[in-house]
Amino acid sequence: MKPLLHQFATQYAYEEERLSGKSDDLSSFHYPTVFMYVGDKAAEAIEPMMRIHEKKSVNSAGIMYVHITSEDGAKATEIGTDHPSRVSRLVLPVCTERRNDKSLRKHIYHSLTQQTQPWFELNRVLRQVSRHIADYGRIYESFDRIHLSVITRVEDPLNVFIPEVTLLAHSILSQSFKSVQMDLYALISERDQVDTFGYSSSLGVAFLRELDTMQRKDYSFSAPLQVTEDGISIPVTHAASPLFDLAYILSDKNERGISSPGDMQDNYEIICHISLLKNRKQQEATFEMNQNSYNNTSFKNNLMTESGRQGYVSAGISKIKRPNQSIALTVLYHFHQELTHRMQRDLHVNSAEKLMYFGLDPSTLDGLLTSLLPDEGKIDDMSGIMSREMSYSQLKSLSLEDAERALFGEGCQAYFHANFVQEAKLAVDQLDMSTLLHRAMEKQAIQFPQVGFMQLFQWTNPWVEQESILPVIRSLIRQRESEKDFVVSELEQLYQEKVDHQTFKRMPFMDKHNVRSFIRYFFEKVYRKKLERLRLELEIVCMKRAETALEQLHVIYQRQVQQVQELRDALHEAALESIRTADDYIGQNIIEYYERVTQRVMEDLEAKRGQEIFFDDRYMGSISSLLHQGNEAYAQKLMAVCRQHLLSAEPFQQTFEEELLHRANVTVAYENKQVLSKDELFKKLYRTLEEQAGIHIRLLDYTHEHRYEEKYFFGDYPSEFIRFALGADETTRIYKLGCVHEKRSSGVDKLNMMGGFHVEDLMYYRNGKIYYESYMQNEYEFHGVDVHQLPELR
Repeated sequence: MKPLLHQFATQYAYEEERLSGKSDDLSSFHYPTVFMYVGDKAAEAIEPMMRIHEKKSVNSAGIMYVHITSEDGAKATEIGTDHPSRVSRLVLPVCTERRNDKSLRKHIYHSLTQQTQPWFELNRVLRQVSRHIADYGRIYESFDRIHLSVITRVEDPLNVFIPEVTLLAHSILSQSFKSVQMDLYALISERDQVDTFGYSSSLGVAFLRELDTMQRKDYSFSAPLQVTEDGISIPVTHAASPLFDLAYILSDKNERGISSPGDMQDNYEIICHISLLKNRKQQEATFEMNQNSYNNTSFKNNLMTESGRQGYVSAGISKIKRPNQSIALTVLYHFHQELTHRMQRDLHVNSAEKLMYFGLDPSTLDGLLTSLLPDEGKIDDMSGIMSREMSYSQLKSLSLEDAERALFGEGCQAYFHANFVQEAKLAVDQLDMSTLLHRAMEKQAIQFPQVGFMQLFQWTNPWVEQESILPVIRSLIRQRESEKDFVVSELEQLYQEKVDHQTFKRMPFMDKHNVRSFIRYFFEKVYRKKLERLRLELEIVCMKRAETALEQLHVIYQRQVQQVQELRDALHEAALESIRTADDYIGQNIIEYYERVTQRVMEDLEAKRGQEIFFDDRYMGSISSLLHQGNEAYAQKLMAVCRQHLLSAEPFQQTFEEELLHRANVTVAYENKQVLSKDELFKKLYRTLEEQAGIHIRLLDYTHEHRYEEKYFFGDYPSEFIRFALGADETTRIYKLGCVHEKRSSGVDKLNMMGGFHVEDLMYYRNGKIYYESYMQNEYEFHGVDVHQLPELR
């Protein structure tokens, strides 16, 4: 059930974001963009970032992705199958899984720098990328510059080649573009450092030490990296300057030391947002807000120390949007509950009508018993049974029992047993009471279509007397048993009466006539009474079988009721779990608010199309039949009807601000008289966005000397909330606050960027340095170049 519910909620959220985004303006990259992923683990970022760009950028089809991996990484992951022209992969002839190699990074570096074929292949791949970008030239505003973003995990051994692959890419792309702007995104996954924390941390510190070298203002580099098809190597040179325009360090822990709920996914979102911030078609001029736009040069200058040392950058992101997944699951739960309430409603049916529904009313039972009993005319045929010659004078002093024995011996009883009792027993043995009940129910279902398994569960409940007909059946059984006992008593008393005391017609001096008259009277009086006893016995048997059949039916209905309860619990738990994953404020009152919304939408549909519309075949149809097929069949039908007829209704077509404001005030009438105003709502949204956009790196000191911050909203600039947010704290804020205009009604994002820190400020670096130094002392080698060429450990 969980995967099914997750798929339903995810699909709804995806479709809603597409629908709500139909009138939204997607952002557009101004210059061509290439993302280069270095290392096996970096592959995890490719598909998520492609999906983010496709969702946010109108010209995402022109973004190119390059993955440089090892043979081990190539075996472990398959990427780019859906976009072969946009995703290129270079597999280097090295293995990164040799954990026992104390010089793994060094060996990989020396192995590849002594070969030409891998560099020729990288030349070829990068030239193909450049050619593919040219094919998409028409979708970019300018072809003067290209943005190259290099992404790696700090502990990945392949980032030992970052200078080489970056400068080779720069060299080749420079042949097609006037300038190449290069950024580095170094990702830290502290969550993964469980089993190999010492070694992994050492690898990470080794790379950060190398990065510190690459970002020095006097950093220079030269190597024969361009390789022609004839194997001729051409040097690539980098003059003294930092290798990257800006270097971003992003961890899966924020500056408060709290792990990100989205793990690395949030970092991928951050990279995509920063890329758009730095390289997007400007729309702000329309709204006279250029003073709030991002300026890369200004930002970069604010990160530099007086000595010229460039600071690193980190960032945090937060989003507020309509919690579509939680809404979908909550409405699905309430829809199920509302259907259950309708199925449980009291139909005000009395016991007589319930008996009729099952075909156990007196009239139907009478017809059944008549069909089971032999023809009563056979009683008259008993007068033909051979009798002994006796005079009336011999009979009149005898009891009826003795008179029967004197006249017929055991003949009458044998006849009655063979022609009545045995035939009736045979007919009863062949009777299938369950089938009779089902036939009666099918017939009555046409007249009482509102009767469902919920009512039948109550009507057949052997433990509850208020609604069940089983106490009525048992009462009738006791009544018939009492009547049978009375008839048996009457028969016993009758058999003891004298012949002469009976009220049949006698004629004087006509002995034979009087004997015949007595015999007719005897059969009519005694055997009619025996037939009455037999009928009562049959009725008792039938009623007892009906009782058993009803109890068996109850088991079936009980299972269906249990299924409904199980589904209720599963849907409720799924809704609550989804709400729990949302922010406390954004997820507030979802259960309460959407209970009312669901009720209103269903009542509107019933008012337009009839009270029983949800049980029509065009909607849910027979709930009992669906449950018989299993919980999954019912859930799938429930989701289809909910998606088509409820979630598409007008109350669900609100902007995120309207929806949140209505939901925030849903319980006001019951709790207090203070209605949440728009300003109060906006203040809470503003604080929520700020709190959740914590920087994705943990520093030793939050307020380090060179800390510089800029914060940007991504949303509809003319919207009330954005205008409120830009004006909030305007006189007291110590950071730059701007807006990236994206016409949208589905939500708003906030990107916080903080820079100016250095590697020695990182808690990750300070903790890992201990391991790094210890491993170095134990003859581990982490660098491709001579360690003495690197700066001293800070």
